[in-house]
Amino acid sequence: MSNIKVRFAPSPTGYLHIGGLRTALYNYLYAKKNGGKFILRIEDTDQSRFVEGAIENLIKALEWSGITYDEGVFIENHEVVEKGPNGPYIQSKRLDTYSKYVDQLIESGDAYYCFCTKERLDNLREEQRVKGQVPKYDGLCRSIPLEEAKARVANGEEHVIRLKLPKNRDIHFKDLVRGDVTINTDDMDDQVLMKSDGFPTYHMAVVVDDHLMEVTHIVRGEEWLPSTPKHVYLYEVLGWEKPEFVHLPTVLNDDRKKLSKRQGDVSVEDFRESGYLPEALVNYLALVGWSPEDNQEIMTLEEMVDKFTFERVSKTGGIFDKKKLDWVNAHYIKEKEDGELLELTLPYLKKAGIVDDAFVANNREWLEILMNTIKEGMSTLKEAPEKSAFLFEDMGEITDENLLEILKGEQVPELIDGIEAEVNAVDELDFETAKGLMKKVQKATGIKGKNLFMPTRIELTGVEHGPELANILYLFGKDKIVERLEQARKYL
Repeated sequence: MSNIKVRFAPSPTGYLHIGGLRTALYNYLYAKKNGGKFILRIEDTDQSRFVEGAIENLIKALEWSGITYDEGVFIENHEVVEKGPNGPYIQSKRLDTYSKYVDQLIESGDAYYCFCTKERLDNLREEQRVKGQVPKYDGLCRSIPLEEAKARVANGEEHVIRLKLPKNRDIHFKDLVRGDVTINTDDMDDQVLMKSDGFPTYHMAVVVDDHLMEVTHIVRGEEWLPSTPKHVYLYEVLGWEKPEFVHLPTVLNDDRKKLSKRQGDVSVEDFRESGYLPEALVNYLALVGWSPEDNQEIMTLEEMVDKFTFERVSKTGGIFDKKKLDWVNAHYIKEKEDGELLELTLPYLKKAGIVDDAFVANNREWLEILMNTIKEGMSTLKEAPEKSAFLFEDMGEITDENLLEILKGEQVPELIDGIEAEVNAVDELDFETAKGLMKKVQKATGIKGKNLFMPTRIELTGVEHGPELANILYLFGKDKIVERLEQARKYL
Protein backbone atom coordinates (compact mmCIF):
# COMPACT_ATOMS: atom_id res chain seq x y z
CA MET A 1 0.00 0.00 0.00
CA SER A 2 3.01 2.30 -0.43
CA ASN A 3 1.21 4.23 -3.21
CA ILE A 4 -1.25 5.71 -0.71
CA LYS A 5 -1.33 9.49 -0.77
CA VAL A 6 -3.44 11.79 1.41
CA ARG A 7 -3.64 15.54 1.77
CA PHE A 8 -4.65 18.19 4.26
CA ALA A 9 -5.96 21.21 2.40
CA PRO A 10 -6.98 24.09 4.69
CA SER A 11 -8.07 27.56 3.62
CA PRO A 12 -5.83 30.43 4.84
CA THR A 13 -8.57 32.22 6.76
CA GLY A 14 -6.89 32.61 10.16
CA TYR A 15 -5.54 30.21 12.74
CA LEU A 16 -5.85 26.44 12.46
CA HIS A 17 -9.13 25.24 14.04
CA ILE A 18 -8.89 22.32 16.44
CA GLY A 19 -11.14 20.30 14.11
CA GLY A 20 -8.72 21.02 11.26
CA LEU A 21 -5.83 19.76 13.36
CA ARG A 22 -7.70 16.50 13.96
CA THR A 23 -8.31 16.13 10.20
CA ALA A 24 -4.58 16.67 9.59
CA LEU A 25 -3.78 14.15 12.34
CA TYR A 26 -5.98 11.40 10.88
CA ASN A 27 -4.44 11.99 7.44
CA TYR A 28 -0.98 11.76 8.98
CA LEU A 29 -1.78 8.59 10.95
CA TYR A 30 -3.23 6.82 7.92
CA ALA A 31 -0.30 7.78 5.66
CA LYS A 32 2.30 6.68 8.21
CA LYS A 33 0.45 3.46 9.02
CA ASN A 34 0.47 2.47 5.36
CA GLY A 35 3.85 3.81 4.29
CA GLY A 36 2.19 6.47 2.17
CA LYS A 37 2.72 10.18 1.45
CA PHE A 38 1.09 13.21 3.08
CA ILE A 39 0.62 16.57 1.30
CA LEU A 40 -0.12 20.03 2.74
CA ARG A 41 -2.00 22.06 0.12
CA ILE A 42 -3.40 25.56 0.56
CA GLU A 43 -6.91 26.13 -0.85
CA ASP A 44 -7.14 29.89 -1.34
CA THR A 45 -9.51 30.18 -4.30
CA ASP A 46 -11.89 32.29 -2.19
CA GLN A 47 -9.69 35.37 -2.13
CA SER A 48 -12.27 37.38 -0.13
CA ARG A 49 -11.54 35.20 2.94
CA PHE A 50 -7.75 35.26 2.70
CA VAL A 51 -6.02 36.43 5.92
CA GLU A 52 -2.45 37.74 5.77
CA GLY A 53 -0.07 35.46 7.68
CA ALA A 54 -2.57 32.59 7.82
CA ILE A 55 -0.42 30.21 5.74
CA GLU A 56 2.51 30.75 8.11
CA ASN A 57 0.20 30.18 11.11
CA LEU A 58 -1.05 26.90 9.64
CA ILE A 59 2.45 25.59 8.99
CA LYS A 60 3.69 26.59 12.45
CA ALA A 61 0.68 24.97 14.14
CA LEU A 62 1.35 21.66 12.39
CA GLU A 63 5.07 21.90 13.17
CA TRP A 64 4.32 22.57 16.87
CA SER A 65 1.91 19.62 16.92
CA GLY A 66 4.53 17.22 15.57
CA ILE A 67 2.48 16.43 12.46
CA THR A 68 4.95 16.26 9.57
CA TYR A 69 4.23 16.01 5.85
CA ASP A 70 6.18 14.99 2.78
CA GLU A 71 5.36 17.62 0.19
CA GLY A 72 3.55 20.90 -0.12
CA VAL A 73 4.04 24.22 1.62
CA PHE A 74 6.86 24.77 4.14
CA ILE A 75 8.65 27.64 5.90
CA GLU A 76 12.37 28.01 5.28
CA ASN A 77 14.42 31.03 6.38
CA HIS A 78 11.17 32.79 7.36
CA GLU A 79 9.80 32.39 3.81
CA VAL A 80 6.93 30.23 2.53
CA VAL A 81 8.34 27.73 0.02
CA GLU A 82 6.86 24.81 -1.92
CA LYS A 83 8.46 21.39 -2.27
CA GLY A 84 7.38 18.31 -4.16
CA PRO A 85 6.80 16.94 -7.66
CA ASN A 86 3.19 18.15 -8.07
CA GLY A 87 3.33 21.86 -7.31
CA PRO A 88 2.33 24.57 -7.09
CA TYR A 89 0.65 23.64 -3.80
CA ILE A 90 -1.13 26.99 -3.41
CA GLN A 91 -4.30 26.98 -5.51
CA SER A 92 -4.17 30.64 -6.56
CA LYS A 93 -0.98 29.75 -8.48
CA ARG A 94 -2.78 27.03 -10.45
CA LEU A 95 -5.46 29.06 -12.28
CA ASP A 96 -4.29 28.10 -15.80
CA THR A 97 -4.56 24.43 -14.85
CA TYR A 98 -8.17 24.79 -13.73
CA SER A 99 -9.12 26.82 -16.83
CA LYS A 100 -7.85 24.02 -19.06
CA TYR A 101 -10.15 21.44 -17.49
CA VAL A 102 -13.14 23.79 -17.28
CA ASP A 103 -12.77 24.46 -21.01
CA GLN A 104 -12.67 20.69 -21.57
CA LEU A 105 -15.98 20.32 -19.71
CA ILE A 106 -17.54 23.15 -21.72
CA GLU A 107 -16.54 21.51 -25.01
CA SER A 108 -17.78 18.08 -23.93
CA GLY A 109 -21.15 19.50 -22.90
CA ASP A 110 -20.67 18.60 -19.23
CA ALA A 111 -20.55 22.26 -18.17
CA TYR A 112 -22.22 25.48 -19.41
CA TYR A 113 -22.00 29.24 -19.18
CA CYS A 114 -24.51 30.85 -16.83
CA PHE A 115 -25.34 34.56 -17.18
CA CYS A 116 -27.89 34.86 -14.36
CA THR A 117 -27.46 37.96 -12.21
CA LYS A 118 -27.08 37.89 -8.46
CA GLU A 119 -30.45 39.64 -8.18
CA ARG A 120 -32.20 36.90 -10.19
CA LEU A 121 -30.56 34.15 -8.14
CA ASP A 122 -31.49 35.85 -4.87
CA ASN A 123 -35.13 36.19 -5.99
CA LEU A 124 -35.17 32.54 -7.13
CA ARG A 125 -33.90 31.31 -3.77
CA GLU A 126 -36.46 33.43 -1.92
CA GLU A 127 -39.34 32.05 -4.05
CA GLN A 128 -38.14 28.49 -3.42
CA ARG A 129 -37.84 29.17 0.30
CA VAL A 130 -41.41 30.52 0.46
CA LYS A 131 -42.67 27.41 -1.36
CA GLY A 132 -40.76 25.15 1.03
CA GLN A 133 -38.42 23.93 -1.70
CA VAL A 134 -34.71 23.24 -1.41
CA PRO A 135 -32.91 26.29 -2.84
CA LYS A 136 -31.11 25.32 -6.07
CA TYR A 137 -30.42 26.72 -9.50
CA ASP A 138 -33.33 26.20 -11.91
CA GLY A 139 -31.18 25.52 -14.99
CA LEU A 140 -32.31 28.59 -16.98
CA CYS A 141 -29.01 28.85 -18.89
CA ARG A 142 -28.53 25.10 -19.55
CA SER A 143 -30.20 25.31 -22.94
CA ILE A 144 -28.29 28.30 -24.34
CA PRO A 145 -26.46 27.09 -27.48
CA LEU A 146 -22.70 26.94 -26.95
CA GLU A 147 -21.85 29.32 -29.81
CA GLU A 148 -24.35 31.91 -28.52
CA ALA A 149 -22.91 31.59 -25.02
CA LYS A 150 -19.35 32.01 -26.30
CA ALA A 151 -20.38 35.14 -28.21
CA ARG A 152 -21.90 36.63 -25.06
CA VAL A 153 -18.70 35.82 -23.14
CA ALA A 154 -16.62 37.44 -25.93
CA ASN A 155 -18.77 40.58 -25.59
CA GLY A 156 -17.75 40.84 -21.94
CA GLU A 157 -21.02 39.70 -20.38
CA GLU A 158 -20.47 38.63 -16.76
CA HIS A 159 -20.87 34.92 -16.24
CA VAL A 160 -20.00 31.82 -14.25
CA ILE A 161 -19.53 28.25 -15.45
CA ARG A 162 -21.73 25.51 -14.01
CA LEU A 163 -21.58 21.72 -13.98
CA LYS A 164 -24.36 20.19 -16.09
CA LEU A 165 -25.66 17.30 -14.01
CA PRO A 166 -27.74 14.58 -15.70
CA LYS A 167 -31.40 14.38 -14.71
CA ASN A 168 -32.64 11.75 -12.25
CA ARG A 169 -29.48 9.71 -11.93
CA ASP A 170 -28.24 8.01 -8.76
CA ILE A 171 -24.63 8.81 -7.89
CA HIS A 172 -22.98 6.09 -5.77
CA PHE A 173 -19.77 6.14 -3.77
CA LYS A 174 -18.33 4.28 -0.81
CA ASP A 175 -17.21 6.13 2.29
CA LEU A 176 -14.73 4.27 4.53
CA VAL A 177 -16.52 5.59 7.65
CA ARG A 178 -20.15 5.79 6.53
CA GLY A 179 -20.37 2.92 4.07
CA ASP A 180 -22.30 3.11 0.78
CA VAL A 181 -23.80 6.52 -0.06
CA THR A 182 -26.31 7.22 -2.86
CA ILE A 183 -27.69 10.63 -3.84
CA ASN A 184 -29.93 11.39 -6.83
CA THR A 185 -28.92 14.23 -9.13
CA ASP A 186 -32.45 15.70 -8.90
CA ASP A 187 -31.61 16.50 -5.27
CA MET A 188 -28.41 18.29 -6.30
CA ASP A 189 -27.53 21.67 -7.75
CA ASP A 190 -25.73 22.51 -10.99
CA GLN A 191 -22.64 23.55 -9.05
CA VAL A 192 -20.69 26.64 -10.08
CA LEU A 193 -17.23 25.47 -11.21
CA MET A 194 -15.70 28.79 -12.24
CA LYS A 195 -16.65 32.10 -10.65
CA SER A 196 -17.00 35.43 -12.47
CA ASP A 197 -13.61 36.54 -11.10
CA GLY A 198 -11.84 33.73 -12.98
CA PHE A 199 -11.18 31.68 -9.84
CA PRO A 200 -12.48 28.13 -9.60
CA THR A 201 -14.79 27.12 -6.79
CA TYR A 202 -13.63 24.61 -4.21
CA HIS A 203 -15.51 21.86 -6.04
CA MET A 204 -13.61 22.23 -9.31
CA ALA A 205 -10.20 22.93 -7.83
CA VAL A 206 -10.29 20.09 -5.31
CA VAL A 207 -11.06 17.45 -7.94
CA VAL A 208 -8.38 18.68 -10.35
CA ASP A 209 -5.76 19.00 -7.61
CA ASP A 210 -6.47 15.68 -5.97
CA HIS A 211 -6.22 13.92 -9.33
CA LEU A 212 -3.04 15.67 -10.51
CA MET A 213 -1.41 15.25 -7.09
CA GLU A 214 -2.24 11.52 -7.18
CA VAL A 215 -4.28 11.59 -3.97
CA THR A 216 -5.70 8.13 -3.27
CA HIS A 217 -7.74 8.86 -0.11
CA ILE A 218 -9.64 12.09 0.53
CA VAL A 219 -9.94 12.45 4.31
CA ARG A 220 -11.98 15.52 5.31
CA GLY A 221 -14.79 16.80 7.51
CA GLU A 222 -18.35 15.53 7.13
CA GLU A 223 -19.54 19.00 6.01
CA TRP A 224 -18.24 18.04 2.54
CA LEU A 225 -20.31 14.85 2.35
CA PRO A 226 -23.28 16.46 0.48
CA SER A 227 -20.87 17.84 -2.16
CA THR A 228 -19.08 14.55 -2.75
CA PRO A 229 -21.55 13.20 -5.41
CA LYS A 230 -20.76 16.27 -7.54
CA HIS A 231 -17.06 15.50 -7.14
CA VAL A 232 -17.67 11.84 -8.06
CA TYR A 233 -19.51 12.96 -11.21
CA LEU A 234 -16.68 15.34 -12.09
CA TYR A 235 -14.17 12.50 -11.87
CA GLU A 236 -16.38 10.52 -14.22
CA VAL A 237 -16.82 13.19 -16.92
CA LEU A 238 -13.13 14.10 -16.78
CA GLY A 239 -12.30 10.44 -17.36
CA TRP A 240 -10.41 9.99 -14.09
CA GLU A 241 -10.50 7.21 -11.50
CA LYS A 242 -12.11 8.45 -8.32
CA PRO A 243 -10.24 8.17 -4.99
CA GLU A 244 -11.49 6.66 -1.75
CA PHE A 245 -13.56 9.01 0.41
CA VAL A 246 -13.44 9.35 4.20
CA HIS A 247 -15.72 11.88 5.92
CA LEU A 248 -14.86 12.49 9.55
CA PRO A 249 -17.39 13.28 12.29
CA THR A 250 -17.52 16.87 13.51
CA VAL A 251 -15.81 17.98 16.73
CA LEU A 252 -18.70 19.10 18.96
CA ASN A 253 -19.05 21.10 22.17
CA ASP A 254 -21.04 19.99 25.22
CA ASP A 255 -24.29 21.10 23.54
CA ARG A 256 -23.56 18.78 20.60
CA LYS A 257 -23.05 21.78 18.32
CA LYS A 258 -19.97 22.43 16.22
CA LEU A 259 -17.11 23.78 18.33
CA SER A 260 -16.95 27.51 17.64
CA LYS A 261 -15.20 30.64 18.89
CA ARG A 262 -18.31 31.61 20.86
CA GLN A 263 -17.60 28.76 23.28
CA GLY A 264 -14.00 29.85 23.89
CA ASP A 265 -10.74 28.35 22.65
CA VAL A 266 -11.02 26.68 19.25
CA SER A 267 -7.70 27.31 17.49
CA VAL A 268 -4.46 25.43 17.99
CA GLU A 269 -2.85 28.74 18.93
CA ASP A 270 -5.47 29.26 21.67
CA PHE A 271 -4.61 25.92 23.26
CA ARG A 272 -0.90 26.51 22.91
CA GLU A 273 -1.15 29.87 24.68
CA SER A 274 -3.34 28.32 27.37
CA GLY A 275 -0.50 25.98 28.31
CA TYR A 276 -1.36 22.71 26.62
CA LEU A 277 1.48 20.49 25.47
CA PRO A 278 1.44 19.44 21.79
CA GLU A 279 1.71 15.74 22.59
CA ALA A 280 -1.26 16.03 25.00
CA LEU A 281 -3.46 17.97 22.58
CA VAL A 282 -2.72 15.57 19.72
CA ASN A 283 -3.22 12.52 21.96
CA TYR A 284 -6.58 13.81 23.19
CA LEU A 285 -7.78 14.97 19.76
CA ALA A 286 -7.12 11.54 18.29
CA LEU A 287 -9.70 10.16 20.73
CA VAL A 288 -12.40 12.66 19.73
CA GLY A 289 -14.03 10.46 17.11
CA TRP A 290 -11.68 7.46 17.14
CA SER A 291 -10.66 4.81 19.64
CA PRO A 292 -8.06 2.06 19.36
CA GLU A 293 -9.18 -1.54 19.65
CA ASP A 294 -7.55 -1.91 23.08
CA ASN A 295 -9.09 1.40 24.32
CA GLN A 296 -5.67 2.72 25.35
CA GLU A 297 -5.96 6.42 26.15
CA ILE A 298 -2.41 7.71 26.64
CA MET A 299 -0.48 7.19 23.40
CA THR A 300 2.55 8.55 21.61
CA LEU A 301 2.23 9.49 17.94
CA GLU A 302 4.06 6.29 17.07
CA GLU A 303 1.56 4.20 19.06
CA MET A 304 -1.35 6.00 17.38
CA VAL A 305 0.13 5.24 13.95
CA ASP A 306 0.38 1.58 14.89
CA LYS A 307 -3.23 1.36 16.13
CA PHE A 308 -5.04 3.67 13.67
CA THR A 309 -7.74 2.42 11.29
CA PHE A 310 -10.73 4.16 9.73
CA GLU A 311 -12.89 1.21 10.82
CA ARG A 312 -12.56 2.54 14.39
CA VAL A 313 -13.64 6.09 13.46
CA SER A 314 -17.12 6.97 14.72
CA LYS A 315 -19.97 7.98 12.41
CA THR A 316 -21.27 10.47 14.98
CA GLY A 317 -19.71 13.71 16.18
CA GLY A 318 -17.16 13.55 18.98
CA ILE A 319 -17.65 15.69 22.10
CA PHE A 320 -14.67 17.87 22.97
CA ASP A 321 -14.35 17.39 26.73
CA LYS A 322 -12.00 19.99 28.18
CA LYS A 323 -11.82 18.17 31.53
CA LYS A 324 -10.57 15.07 29.76
CA LEU A 325 -8.04 17.18 27.85
CA ASP A 326 -6.86 18.64 31.17
CA TRP A 327 -6.42 15.12 32.54
CA VAL A 328 -4.35 14.07 29.53
CA ASN A 329 -2.29 17.26 29.69
CA ALA A 330 -1.66 16.79 33.42
CA HIS A 331 -0.31 13.32 32.67
CA TYR A 332 2.20 14.67 30.17
CA ILE A 333 3.24 17.51 32.49
CA LYS A 334 4.02 15.00 35.26
CA GLU A 335 6.13 13.00 32.80
CA LYS A 336 8.35 15.99 31.94
CA GLU A 337 11.87 16.27 33.30
CA ASP A 338 12.11 19.22 35.69
CA GLY A 339 14.54 21.11 33.44
CA GLU A 340 12.36 20.73 30.34
CA LEU A 341 9.24 21.73 32.28
CA LEU A 342 11.04 24.84 33.50
CA GLU A 343 11.76 25.93 29.92
CA LEU A 344 8.11 25.38 29.00
CA THR A 345 6.74 27.36 31.97
CA LEU A 346 9.25 30.25 31.91
CA PRO A 347 7.15 32.40 29.50
CA TYR A 348 4.22 32.22 31.96
CA LEU A 349 6.40 32.86 35.03
CA LYS A 350 8.05 35.85 33.33
CA LYS A 351 4.74 37.28 32.16
CA ALA A 352 3.44 37.06 35.75
CA GLY A 353 6.53 38.94 36.96
CA ILE A 354 7.63 36.04 39.17
CA VAL A 355 11.05 35.67 37.53
CA ASP A 356 13.27 37.55 35.09
CA ASP A 357 16.28 36.46 33.05
CA ALA A 358 18.77 37.37 35.79
CA PHE A 359 16.86 35.38 38.41
CA VAL A 360 16.68 32.37 36.09
CA ALA A 361 20.40 32.51 35.36
CA ASN A 362 21.30 32.58 39.07
CA ASN A 363 18.69 30.18 40.46
CA ARG A 364 18.31 27.35 37.99
CA GLU A 365 18.45 24.50 40.53
CA TRP A 366 15.94 26.29 42.74
CA LEU A 367 13.57 26.72 39.79
CA GLU A 368 13.89 23.08 38.76
CA ILE A 369 13.00 21.98 42.29
CA LEU A 370 10.04 24.36 42.06
CA MET A 371 8.90 22.53 38.90
CA ASN A 372 9.28 19.19 40.68
CA THR A 373 7.19 20.58 43.54
CA ILE A 374 4.25 22.02 41.60
CA LYS A 375 3.90 19.70 38.59
CA GLU A 376 1.81 17.10 40.44
CA GLY A 377 -0.97 19.66 40.77
CA MET A 378 -0.77 21.24 37.32
CA SER A 379 -3.20 20.67 34.46
CA THR A 380 -1.72 23.33 32.15
CA LEU A 381 1.57 25.20 31.92
CA LYS A 382 -0.36 28.44 32.41
CA GLU A 383 -1.09 27.39 36.01
CA ALA A 384 2.59 27.60 37.00
CA PRO A 385 2.42 31.17 38.42
CA GLU A 386 -0.66 30.35 40.49
CA LYS A 387 0.89 27.11 41.78
CA SER A 388 4.09 29.00 42.68
CA ALA A 389 2.34 31.85 44.46
CA PHE A 390 2.76 30.29 47.94
CA LEU A 391 6.48 31.09 47.73
CA PHE A 392 6.08 34.76 46.95
CA GLU A 393 2.92 35.84 48.78
CA ASP A 394 2.18 36.26 52.48
CA MET A 395 0.41 33.27 53.96
CA GLY A 396 -2.36 35.26 55.59
CA GLU A 397 -4.36 34.31 58.65
CA ILE A 398 -5.22 30.66 59.34
CA THR A 399 -8.95 30.53 60.11
CA ASP A 400 -9.83 26.89 59.46
CA GLU A 401 -10.85 25.33 62.81
CA ASN A 402 -9.36 21.93 61.96
CA LEU A 403 -5.98 23.46 61.14
CA LEU A 404 -6.02 25.61 64.25
CA GLU A 405 -6.80 22.53 66.33
CA ILE A 406 -3.72 20.75 64.93
CA LEU A 407 -1.55 23.80 65.73
CA LYS A 408 -2.73 23.68 69.36
CA GLY A 409 -1.29 20.19 69.83
CA GLU A 410 0.83 19.91 73.00
CA GLN A 411 3.93 18.94 70.99
CA VAL A 412 3.77 21.95 68.63
CA PRO A 413 5.75 24.51 70.74
CA GLU A 414 8.65 22.03 71.07
CA LEU A 415 8.33 21.21 67.35
CA ILE A 416 8.63 24.86 66.32
CA ASP A 417 11.65 25.32 68.58
CA GLY A 418 13.22 22.14 67.19
CA ILE A 419 12.76 23.15 63.51
CA GLU A 420 14.07 26.64 64.23
CA ALA A 421 17.14 25.24 65.97
CA GLU A 422 17.99 22.85 63.14
CA VAL A 423 17.50 25.56 60.48
CA ASN A 424 19.69 28.04 62.36
CA ALA A 425 22.37 25.39 62.84
CA VAL A 426 23.20 25.22 59.09
CA ASP A 427 25.01 27.87 57.07
CA GLU A 428 23.02 27.22 53.93
CA LEU A 429 19.85 25.21 53.39
CA ASP A 430 20.69 23.39 50.16
CA PHE A 431 18.43 20.64 48.82
CA GLU A 432 20.30 17.74 50.41
CA THR A 433 20.23 19.48 53.79
CA ALA A 434 16.52 20.22 53.39
CA LYS A 435 15.79 16.54 52.66
CA GLY A 436 17.43 15.48 55.94
CA LEU A 437 16.12 18.32 58.11
CA MET A 438 12.93 16.69 59.42
CA LYS A 439 14.82 13.52 60.42
CA LYS A 440 17.09 15.68 62.54
CA VAL A 441 14.06 17.39 64.10
CA GLN A 442 12.52 13.99 64.83
CA LYS A 443 15.71 12.77 66.44
CA ALA A 444 16.12 15.93 68.54
CA THR A 445 12.50 16.14 69.73
CA GLY A 446 11.21 12.58 69.59
CA ILE A 447 8.16 13.84 67.67
CA LYS A 448 7.27 11.70 64.65
CA GLY A 449 4.58 10.74 62.12
CA LYS A 450 1.52 12.90 61.78
CA ASN A 451 2.42 14.89 64.89
CA LEU A 452 5.65 15.91 63.16
CA PHE A 453 4.65 16.53 59.56
CA MET A 454 1.10 17.90 59.68
CA PRO A 455 1.76 20.85 62.02
CA THR A 456 4.99 21.66 60.15
CA ARG A 457 3.22 21.86 56.81
CA ILE A 458 0.44 24.03 58.26
CA GLU A 459 2.96 26.33 59.98
CA LEU A 460 4.82 26.87 56.72
CA THR A 461 2.07 26.89 54.09
CA GLY A 462 -1.27 27.31 55.86
CA VAL A 463 -2.66 24.10 54.35
CA GLU A 464 -2.82 20.49 55.53
CA HIS A 465 -1.81 18.73 52.31
CA GLY A 466 0.60 19.58 49.52
CA PRO A 467 3.94 18.86 47.87
CA GLU A 468 6.93 17.15 49.45
CA LEU A 469 7.90 18.92 52.68
CA ALA A 470 11.61 18.70 51.83
CA ASN A 471 10.93 20.63 48.62
CA ILE A 472 9.03 23.32 50.50
CA LEU A 473 11.81 23.69 53.09
CA TYR A 474 14.41 24.09 50.35
CA LEU A 475 12.32 26.52 48.30
CA PHE A 476 11.53 28.70 51.32
CA GLY A 477 15.11 28.92 52.54
CA LYS A 478 16.28 29.73 56.08
CA ASP A 479 14.87 33.24 56.45
CA LYS A 480 11.35 32.46 55.23
CA ILE A 481 11.14 29.28 57.35
CA VAL A 482 12.08 31.20 60.50
CA GLU A 483 9.65 33.99 59.58
CA ARG A 484 6.76 31.51 59.11
CA LEU A 485 7.58 29.70 62.36
CA GLU A 486 7.49 32.97 64.25
CA GLN A 487 4.11 33.78 62.72
CA ALA A 488 2.85 30.34 63.77
CA ARG A 489 3.60 30.96 67.44
CA LYS A 490 0.58 33.20 67.74
CA TYR A 491 -1.70 30.19 67.18
CA LEU A 492 -0.24 28.18 70.08
